[in-house]
Amino acid sequence: MHHISIINVFKQLKADLIGKDSYRGVTLTYTWLANQFGHFSLGFIPTLLIHHQHAPWIVAIAWTLFESYNFLGPLLLKKHTESKTVYVPSHKKYTFPPTWGNIAFDTFTDLCFFWLGAFAASLLLGQHTLLNITIIAFILIYPICYWYPTKMYLQQACLPTQFRLSQWNLSIKDADKEKVYSFLNASVHPDTITGKHLFIFGGKGSGKTALGIGIATESAIKHKACLYTTAMKLFSLFALSDEDIQQEDPNLWTWRTTSLLVIDDINPGQPIPKDIVSADQFMGYMDSEANRHALKSKNVIWILGDDTTYSEWQQMLHNIGVTQESISAIYLPQGKM
Repeated sequence: MHHISIINVFKQLKADLIGKDSYRGVTLTYTWLANQFGHFSLGFIPTLLIHHQHAPWIVAIAWTLFESYNFLGPLLLKKHTESKTVYVPSHKKYTFPPTWGNIAFDTFTDLCFFWLGAFAASLLLGQHTLLNITIIAFILIYPICYWYPTKMYLQQACLPTQFRLSQWNLSIKDADKEKVYSFLNASVHPDTITGKHLFIFGGKGSGKTALGIGIATESAIKHKACLYTTAMKLFSLFALSDEDIQQEDPNLWTWRTTSLLVIDDINPGQPIPKDIVSADQFMGYMDSEANRHALKSKNVIWILGDDTTYSEWQQMLHNIGVTQESISAIYLPQGKM
C-alpha cells in the first residue's frame, strides 16, 4: 500500500508555491496554506492597527474567544439557524459523533497562526516578543507536519466532495452503525485487518454516496491511502496497468495499490428499479486474476441501489476468495439529503 513520503510532500509544496492557480486550479494543500496565511494576517494586521503595547495580547485573546465560540457553537450545539451571525442550537443528536480530538487540534492550529501573526506584528512596534514568537513557531512544527500531508491524503483520494462522517445525519439502524464503525476500524488499521467489503444499498436521496465518502474521509485523515471511483471509470481501468493509469492521471496510488477503494454508482436504485450492472457482469469486466486478487485484498465500499441482488454480489466476492466474515451490508431507507 502507498503512503506519502517526505519527497512527495516537497514535490507538492513546490507545485503549490510555483505557478498560477487560475491556470491549474486550487488543491486542498494550496487552500490550507492560504488559509493559514490568512490566519497569520488576521493576527498581524489588527495588532498593527491597534498600535498599543498590549495589542498582541488583545488580538490573541480576541481570536481565542472567537475560535472557542466557533468550535463549541456549531459542534456541541448542532448548527441549525437561518441567521448569519449567531448559532441557534437544534439539539439534534449526531448520527456519527465528530472526532472531537481532531477538530480541537485543527482549532488549536488555527489559533497558533493567529498568535504568531499578532506577536510578529509586535516586533514592528518595538516590543520584545521574540521569545513568544520562537515558542509558537516551535509548537507549530508538529501541526504543520501533520496537516499538510493530511490534505495530500484527502486530495489523492479524489473524493467528489469534502464531507466528514459526522455531517451525515440521516436515519440508520444501530446494527448498521456498528457495521460502519467496524469497517472504519478495519480501514484505519490496514496492517492488521484487510480485505473487508462493505455494501451500501439505497435509493435516491438515501445518502449512500455521502456515507461512503464520509467513511473514506475519516480514513484519509488517519493517513490511509484511499481512492474514490465510479463503476464506469473502474471498468476502463481494469484493462490498464498501474503504469498506464498513472501516465493518464499521476496520482500517488491506483485502484490496485490503495488501502481503501470506494466504488460508486454501480447501480442507481429507486426510482430506477432495474440494475444496470449485475454481479456477473462486474466479474466479467475484471477480466484477469491480477484484478481479482487486487480487489479481494483491500477494503472496498460498494455503493449500489436496491439490495434485492445482494446474494449475487456476495457470491461474486466468494468466487474471488473473500470470506463471508469479511462481507457486510447496510440498507439505507430512501430519504432526503
